[in-house]
Parts: sequence; C-alpha cells; structure tokens
Amino acid sequence: MDAMPDPRAQHLLKSLIERYVSDGQPVGSRALSRHSGLDLSAATVRNVMADLEEMGFIASPHTSAGRVPTAKGYRFFVDSLMVVQPLEQREIHRLEGELTADRPQQLVSAAAGLLSQLTQFAGVVMTPKRRDATFRHLEFLRLAERRVLLILVTAEGDVQNRILHTDRPYSHSQLIEASNFFNQNFTGQPLATIRARITEELRALSADIAKLMAAAVDAGEGALAQGESLVVTGERNLLNAGDLASNMERLRRLFELFDQKTSILHLLDVSQRAQGVQIYIGGESGLVPLDECSVVTASYEANGEVIGTLGVIGPTRMAYERVIPIVDVTAKLLSNAISQQMSDG
Repeated sequence: MDAMPDPRAQHLLKSLIERYVSDGQPVGSRALSRHSGLDLSAATVRNVMADLEEMGFIASPHTSAGRVPTAKGYRFFVDSLMVVQPLEQREIHRLEGELTADRPQQLVSAAAGLLSQLTQFAGVVMTPKRRDATFRHLEFLRLAERRVLLILVTAEGDVQNRILHTDRPYSHSQLIEASNFFNQNFTGQPLATIRARITEELRALSADIAKLMAAAVDAGEGALAQGESLVVTGERNLLNAGDLASNMERLRRLFELFDQKTSILHLLDVSQRAQGVQIYIGGESGLVPLDECSVVTASYEANGEVIGTLGVIGPTRMAYERVIPIVDVTAKLLSNAISQQMSDG
C-alpha cells in the first residue's frame, strides 16, 4: 500500500496544486508557507515537500527550485482533496439557451463548442450511433468450416465486411439461400426493424439458417453503427496551454491523435459504460500522446438510454474543480435537449 500523506501534508499538497494550476510556475517552499494558511516555517514546509516528493506526489523540474504536481499528485487531489465548484444557476441557464438546434447532430456540435469555449481546452463529443442504418445488398461467403464472411453494402454504397464465427458449418448453397432470402425480404429496411421481423418470418426457415440471420443482423448493426463519429472543437486552444505549447513534438503527436480519432473514440466508448464523470490523468488514458493531458468525460442519454460521451481534453494542469461540473452539466443538458427533440419529433 502506498504511503498516505498526513493531514498537514495533504493541506500543503492541495495549496501547491491550486497555486500551480493558477500560475503555471513551480511552487517554492517560501511561497507555499505564505499561501498555505498554515503557520509553518519555510524549513518545515521544505521538509514536508521533500516527503511528498519521495511519495511521488510532486516533482522538481530541473530548472527550478520549486515543485510541480505529478499525475499521482493530481489523482490524489481529484479523488481526496478537491472541492468541486458547482456552476451557478445563471451559468446553467445560459448553457441551456445555447443548446438549442433542430437536429441532434447540430446539438452535438453545439455541445462540443460550449465545452471548448467554457474550458479553453479541446471539446470532444462522440456522436450517437445511427439507429436507422439500412443495407442495400448483403452476401454470405464461406471462408472455412465455421467462418462466414458477411459482405454488406450500405444504402450509401459503403461496403462493410464482417467475419461471423458460426456454431455449425454451412454449405455454399445454404449461404446463397440465406443471402437471397435477406435481399428479397429486407433490403432498404433498418436493421432494428429486421431484428423484430426476423423472429416472425424465420420460423418458416430452418432453425440453422435462422441463427445465421440473427448473427448477420448483429454483425450488420455493428458494421453500420460505426456511424459513430467524433466531433472535436477547440484543438487550437491547446496551442495556448502553456504546458503543452512548450513542447512542439508533443503537440504534433496530439494533433495526429485528433486526426486519427479512433483511439479517442475507444476511450470515450469505454467511459460510456461508466457512471458519472470519469477523469483520466496523464497516462491513465492509455493513449501515448495524452500522457501530459487529462481527459474529463461524461456520458449523455436520450430518454434514459446512454447514446454517447462528451468531454474535454486539456493539459494535466487544469482547474479540475471547475472543468468537472462543466462537463457534468453539459452532458445533462445535452441529454435533456436530445430527449426533448425526440419527443417533439
């Protein structure tokens, strides 16, 4: 078990982090003894800081006598020391007023814009999967004894491939029969509708083919639902975030990550399964270019069902107590706005 700082050390760690977040300069023992509100000599503060450094909560940059928080220090601060500052009612009303649009996609873009505007970092929103995905043509090809390739042409003409692992072998003629059945009966219908109809209509087919059909609908929904996309706004804000801007190589890698988007989508996908606000500090995100960044996320809903995730990416040196409620409230307001839109529609 890691050593825990005693209450006095915790108080000093909290003061050091707050001071560092507001000034961006390493904090020395003299400044800390002045600002901590504790009646301690600079020598005592120096000793406590040495203990905190040994425990891995703070570190000394080479160029300065002061100390800066480490990812471990921020994590302890966020979990144990921070007092979240709730947004004022008028701020919430202002946000509500800005989250209005005719279509969910516009709402999502508005939410991403608000996040980046309010925090001055990058705002990211994972957009909902398309529920109405339809296909134009489908084909099953036998790959091996129990592996079937599903080729799906979407209504837009995109081709998606998925490998189905079946619990029994299918002959070439059975796969042709299944492909024909699908194409004659279901072309142009949303997969969600097909799922409902399949149970009714497939009683006429053998149970084996029914299983294949059900697997195809699952895989097809997976393939077409990759309409999940990522809206990112305010990446340029990170050019002004002192800690990041000083390292052009790191910034370049970070912008490459925004370009690829898939890794960020994966991270948001993972946070979608969790309750409440999630905070990934430094390396906790598992994304290399984000090792000097923090990601604060929350999922949003439509009529009680989680449909996406939004969040903020910024330097680890951020005012977490302010960013967390911004992310939290934006997620709740976006949920309300989308649910409202769906019930109006």
